[in-house]
Amino acid sequence: MTRPTPETLAHRASAATPATVAAAVAGTHAAVTVSPTPTTGAGSLVRSLEALGVEVAFGIPGGAILPAYDPLFDSKVRHILVRHEQGAGHAATGYAQATGKVGVCIATSGPGATNLVTPIADAYMDSVPIVAITGQVARKSIGTDAFQEADIQGITLPITKHNFLVQNAEELPRIMAEAFHLALSGRPGPVLVDVPKDILQAQTTFAWPPTLDLPGYRPTLHPHGKQIREAARLIAQSRRPVLYVGGGVLKAGATDGLRKLAELTGMPVITTLMALGAFPDSHPQHLGMPGMHGTVPAVYALQKSDLLVVLGARFDDRVTGKLDTFAPDAKVVHADIDPAEIGKNRHADVPIVGDARHVIDELIAAVSGTATGTGAYQAWWHQLDDLRERYPLGYEEPTDGTLAPQYVIERIGKLAGPDAIYVAGVGQHQMWASQFISYEKPGTWLNSGGAGTMGYAVPAAMGAKVGRPGTTVWAIDGDGCFQMTNQELATCALEGIPVKVAVINNGNLGMVRQWQTLFYEGRYSNTDLGTHKHRIPDFVKLAEALGCIGLRCESKDDVDKTIQAAMEINDAPVVIDFTVGKDAMVWPMVPAGTSNDEIMFARDVRPNFEEDDL
Repeated sequence: MTRPTPETLAHRASAATPATVAAAVAGTHAAVTVSPTPTTGAGSLVRSLEALGVEVAFGIPGGAILPAYDPLFDSKVRHILVRHEQGAGHAATGYAQATGKVGVCIATSGPGATNLVTPIADAYMDSVPIVAITGQVARKSIGTDAFQEADIQGITLPITKHNFLVQNAEELPRIMAEAFHLALSGRPGPVLVDVPKDILQAQTTFAWPPTLDLPGYRPTLHPHGKQIREAARLIAQSRRPVLYVGGGVLKAGATDGLRKLAELTGMPVITTLMALGAFPDSHPQHLGMPGMHGTVPAVYALQKSDLLVVLGARFDDRVTGKLDTFAPDAKVVHADIDPAEIGKNRHADVPIVGDARHVIDELIAAVSGTATGTGAYQAWWHQLDDLRERYPLGYEEPTDGTLAPQYVIERIGKLAGPDAIYVAGVGQHQMWASQFISYEKPGTWLNSGGAGTMGYAVPAAMGAKVGRPGTTVWAIDGDGCFQMTNQELATCALEGIPVKVAVINNGNLGMVRQWQTLFYEGRYSNTDLGTHKHRIPDFVKLAEALGCIGLRCESKDDVDKTIQAAMEINDAPVVIDFTVGKDAMVWPMVPAGTSNDEIMFARDVRPNFEEDDL
């Protein structure tokens, strides 16, 4: 295979940011002010994408959407032809998560549209701004069970922030502008635009900018001053506070303010799985990740706190464990841009609706006169530091001589460094990647949190690399996840998207096997994938068949040099089959449905939080 040069790969892609959407829609950007001109609905759709600043879309053509692909052929919008619509959706998500811009995916009607359901649900759960454009059968055929008809608007109603079924060609510019505005503003999320084929073929005129028509949609950005003052009062009174930080802080671009607030108050900080990188892992006030596979100090801090200051988080069950035993003595200050989240799972003593950046900035101003730094919580920090010393994250080397998966992931993080982007699939490897790579900067950790979507990593890494082509992107995947969407490596090879994929190949559905070990008496029903015993598939040969460079590593002595070899290849995708032991487990662990007080540091090792309450 002839490798493309780095110069031919440097298609820097960017889509609409909130500012450029506002500028485009308001007509303040001269380049997008267009007088009415004749075109088709398809032409109007593509020109709307151009006016909105979209430079890349991921998709696959088909009958109903085909009219849109004709003007796309001449457009400055770069189209990346994926191998499966699910890949298009996850690529759009990875692009959006890596850049903060809107990700765009395109599919045809029926099965094309339904193949987007999983990535749309994934984006909805993790509040990711994507716009999915689907073709639909002609209007006169809707409801007749026509060939490749599916009610994608109805199907996605529960998993989109909003969706549209376009009724006439003239409204396409307005709907597209509204879709982008909705996706990005307030709590971000996916928006679907379903366009019947006859509307794409219809003659119309394109004019820009349109006038948005979204009555009643006014997200609250600035918090109420009274609530901020009450939050500051509780912070001043507390003796065991915790800053509980969620992904909303990253989405608001509030990480600098978060660090200032933390250092000003001296409060311990915990960051959820979706918030890794929002606060430096190396910072002395960072206790790590909470929840099912969180650190002992982070879980303890939540359980024993007298005040939770919750910023852009939603009290997910993986964090709280058994909800009625979660942080029983804590008052709650809950700040979120989505008012529906406040009080949904846990009563908020001080509810604050607002954008995390504004909330944090106003909290800083409110506590500045009373904050005394870490000294105010000396006894609290004594307890937490003692737990950090006694229960650090770690792992045991396999006794059978096999390669430890934790070591592999730890070395990738060390060698690739804090500026790389790490994209994880779902399962044990996801948890190890969250634990053993140090995240120092925002936007360097991408994963499927709420939906827990296997198959996310490869296409999301592809999207991230398209959005940030100058950044090293590592997909850390499992052998189960990898087999769901690895066909997108063919897309990467042909489109010149040199991602690096580490397959943590333990021969099993690892997290399921762990549960079978712990809770099903070792009855390993249908978790052996055959990638160890039979090497089916052979991941090195598969990588080569997909146009990538394939490598294999089976011993600890070869880990660093294999990673370095991959790091030196920047003109083609690289896949490394790290053949690791099958018995490694993720620790700590809070068994599902139990209290966080039941955290297991290792098998048969349970910290006693009452005894540890020094």
